[in-house]
Amino acid sequence: MYLILIGRGKMLTWVVIFLIIALVAAIFGFGGIVDAAVDIAKIIFFIFIVLFIISLFVHVGHFTLHKF
Repeated sequence: MYLILIGRGKMLTWVVIFLIIALVAAIFGFGGIVDAAVDIAKIIFFIFIVLFIISLFVHVGHFTLHKF
């Protein structure tokens, strides 16, 4: 978790920030803010997953093109 917060995973850092906002808003009873923060966190997380899968394919393709 520490590596995520120091710059390695900026997208995951935003997910954590929006989830914390959602938790704080839920504690104080702000339902609309909770829904919005959770939705934003979900969207950013799914974008992260898609980009991660794409980068895996590019990385694997990079090594298969170059013969050692």
